[in-house]
Amino acid sequence: MVLTWLYAPGDRPEVVAKALRSGADVVLVDLEDAVGTDRKDYARAATAELLAEPVAGPAAVHVRVNALDGPWLAADLAALAGLPGLGGLRLPKVGSPADVGRVVRMLRDALGGGDLPGLFPLLESALGVENAFAIACADPAVRGIALGEADLRADLGLADEDALAWPRVRTVVAARAAGLAPPAQSIYPDVRDLAGLAASCRRGRALGFLGRAAIHPRQLAVIEQAYLPSEPEIAAARETVAAADASPGALALPDGRFIDPAVVAGAQRVLALASRAETMA
Repeated sequence: MVLTWLYAPGDRPEVVAKALRSGADVVLVDLEDAVGTDRKDYARAATAELLAEPVAGPAAVHVRVNALDGPWLAADLAALAGLPGLGGLRLPKVGSPADVGRVVRMLRDALGGGDLPGLFPLLESALGVENAFAIACADPAVRGIALGEADLRADLGLADEDALAWPRVRTVVAARAAGLAPPAQSIYPDVRDLAGLAASCRRGRALGFLGRAAIHPRQLAVIEQAYLPSEPEIAAARETVAAADASPGALALPDGRFIDPAVVAGAQRVLALASRAETMA
């Protein structure tokens, strides 16, 4: 179960190497915002070299390609498609299902057949949020969606994080309706404010997110802790699953909680996260 996603600039292979040793579940090699225009070709070549073989270690490697309407996308997809180490592609600034369809066609042309990598569209505009469900269903290769909150705040003129509550819920609902995993939260930009990061993660978890992207390794442990269940949550989940196993179907627990299959499924997710914590201990 993926909880942590760590960005690393594609034109700094030494930083990517450190990210692969950081303990993050997924390393996001960035070819877009983190790389200057004069370094795009180098970043692409360095990333293709890294992914030419399966990546050693437990972390998967995803790549955020350049803007879909920019001059570097075609070269990015041609260089990366089909590489053994590529775990997925993050697509920036997706506004409609047509954007996903265009990437899919370009990948099929580059691959000449075979399976597509998993696609993870980023919703970074009002249009993207409005089309969240349609984007999530645009192609079977779409494996998840997420918000790009910095650009979204600029697009909407939002002054603070609280104003993002509705787009966040919209994204969570769209992912669920499309049968995708819960989205991860967008980055928290102040790498020194770990208390603020923890509080933001708690708000995200309450809205239905699962895990978060980070821009510095020091943020990973905070994200992990915020999204792992507490001991009372684990105890309640164990009680729910045990009661359901003993008496399938809807029933009420001694404390008055009513459980049905959906509640049991939620309890099983809590226990899956708890088992992750036990593995880490």
